[in-house]
Amino acid sequence: MNKNLIQKAEKFVENECKKPTSKYGQGVLVEHFIPMIKHSKNLCRRLGGDMEVVLLAAWLHDIGSIVYGRIDHHITSVKVAKKFLAENNYDKEKTKLVLKCIKHHRQSTNYKRETLEEKIIADADAICNFDMIQGSFYATLVTEKLSPIDAAKSVKKKLENKWQKLHFPESKKIIKPKYQAAMLLLDYPSKL
Repeated sequence: MNKNLIQKAEKFVENECKKPTSKYGQGVLVEHFIPMIKHSKNLCRRLGGDMEVVLLAAWLHDIGSIVYGRIDHHITSVKVAKKFLAENNYDKEKTKLVLKCIKHHRQSTNYKRETLEEKIIADADAICNFDMIQGSFYATLVTEKLSPIDAAKSVKKKLENKWQKLHFPESKKIIKPKYQAAMLLLDYPSKL
């Protein structure tokens, strides 16, 4: 495993988050990237797969959102990651695998995930939503300017969709308590 390149990817993401132009600031490292690495490693250990590809994809999967913003960040992340991997003379075949993982990580897209690594990255990213539900509320309340009730409905729907699209029983096992708690807390009567 190329630990040096994985460390370079970590430092690269960290430096991009620290820039004044960063769309999300430094908080996203602790709020999303660190949990993403944890869940990616955990799933890769349990299920197999190429740990190097998984870790590089995990570090670089959202880099486009840091540099360019959230819209189409799976595409812009591929662009930034491709350049980073080429500058570090990374193996061309493994580069293709990393880029597929990044492009296909968003569950809101209808890409078919073919490799184990793609599925691991998509599931790890979805699991992170259950670790930081506050981020979803921030997006709905502040960015989308929804009312608290509509924000709760939106977050609940998003989490239900994430749960349904998980690839592995192991992924569901990891987040089942958080999923059940979220569904209980976000259950709001439709009529009073």
